[in-house]
Amino acid sequence: MRDAAAFSLRHARRVVIAVVGATLLALGLVLLLLPGPGVPVLFLALALLSIEFAWARVWMARAKQGARNVRNGAARYVPLLRQRDDT
Repeated sequence: MRDAAAFSLRHARRVVIAVVGATLLALGLVLLLLPGPGVPVLFLALALLSIEFAWARVWMARAKQGARNVRNGAARYVPLLRQRDDT
């Protein structure tokens, strides 16, 4: 009986994460076109979805790398964005 309850709880958790994550993902895509914080909402959606889904972890890693590339590209022109060497 406990195995069935544990399975139901895991399944319910996965469904809730999927529904909330998909909703945030859709909202983030809409906010990219409308005025609003689209990119942070997309990062939040991917972070939530990556708890349960491997494809979201891959997308999150790519998004993080893209954000690092943008920051490094902007750092050439904005001195405050340059990383300091702590060595």
